[in-house]
Amino acid sequence: MSVKIKDVTVTFKNQVRAVDHVSLEIPHGVYGLLGENGAGKTTLMRVLTTVLTPSEGEVYLDGIRYGSGKDEAIRRKIGYLPQELNLYPGLSVQDCLEYLGELSGLPKAECKKRIRYYLEKTGLMKHRKKKMRQLSGGMKRRVGLIQALLNEPEFLIVDEPTTGLDPEERVRIRNLLVDFSEGRTILFSTHVVEDIAATCSRLAVMRKGTFLYTGTVQDLLSHAKGKIWTAHVKDEMQARELERRYRTASKQYTEEGMTVKILSSTRPEVLCEQTKVTLEDAYLYLMAEKEQG
Repeated sequence: MSVKIKDVTVTFKNQVRAVDHVSLEIPHGVYGLLGENGAGKTTLMRVLTTVLTPSEGEVYLDGIRYGSGKDEAIRRKIGYLPQELNLYPGLSVQDCLEYLGELSGLPKAECKKRIRYYLEKTGLMKHRKKKMRQLSGGMKRRVGLIQALLNEPEFLIVDEPTTGLDPEERVRIRNLLVDFSEGRTILFSTHVVEDIAATCSRLAVMRKGTFLYTGTVQDLLSHAKGKIWTAHVKDEMQARELERRYRTASKQYTEEGMTVKILSSTRPEVLCEQTKVTLEDAYLYLMAEKEQG
């Protein structure tokens, strides 16, 4: 399964350009799409699901060009979890998934087998008789993910799948996506850097409709190596002073005071040491670098 995006642009009627001449090839496995809210990630995913036709450019799925009269064949290969998903509130979880499976043409016995498997994998088995309207936001996200997985798509697109989940649930969903990716392609869109770090070896960073970076996680980490510094200060006042003088990534209380992570290509003029780079550090350094230049 190969996904190729060639010079795609999406311009809306109000002349807002949500996606601006982007090109990307998405390989097998889990591929991360990272960016702040409003970066253009959801618009790009709507293009990839055939919901939205790009203003310019071309998209290919397994060599089939979007808009060539074969969009139905493309849709059969795709599973999609949108950011906003309103499933049937009056149906139970089980009935809702069985109905969605029927709509997708799954044989009843196979549908029930897959539903049981994914309910167990997502920790929803004990909630299968609850009405959809009784579920928490996090539970609804998990049901939404199951509906996207039911037809076992070759290309799975998930938009913020861990929104509203507690830490244990997030780990469960990330592990499920990694397991499901064997022999398939998954586009995992999120603004949560931790989710990308735990699931992906390759990613694209999107901002204001363009890609700031496409490549491996390791190369992005290497780009920020030697540019992340840890300074130790006594209190919040000194930490705020560092934030005023430098771009910072985080601050944390310690027994002795606070530590502040500073993003800088040169050694800051404070007592500090270089520190090991995390993906969040590398992402923030990239964003800061692009803003400055």
